[in-house]
Amino acid sequence: MAEAPMTLEKLQQLITRGPFNRWLSFTVLKMDAEGIEVKAAWREEWVVNPERRYTHGGILAAIVDVAADYAIAAQFGRPVPTIDIRVDYHKAAMPGDLIARARVVRMGSQYSTAETYVYDSEGALVASGRGTYFTVSPKS
Repeated sequence: MAEAPMTLEKLQQLITRGPFNRWLSFTVLKMDAEGIEVKAAWREEWVVNPERRYTHGGILAAIVDVAADYAIAAQFGRPVPTIDIRVDYHKAAMPGDLIARARVVRMGSQYSTAETYVYDSEGALVASGRGTYFTVSPKS
């Protein structure tokens, strides 16, 4: 039986299925042939330094990873395990929602690669990264 094509609504259901992703408050804004765009709603718990109020780098890395993974899921039909990820930090992410734009770089039968760019509420690039994901179909 052929799998139904991925829709924005189905991708939203997949991405919010996990408790961590729900905690990050992801909303899928866009899904097309170029990739996906998701919003992570800012939370006070992201602050690492109360005096400076910037977002912890681990949160940015998680957003990079999740967006890249679900860019693959949008094409593959399911999220896949992360094998490796690299994140670059460009600027402190201050309080405010973050927008992640992710696209598949290479779709393979065993391994796939996707990249993500994360922007603050003013449109400045705060982080970017690239991940490799294990895309072998699970055994029944």
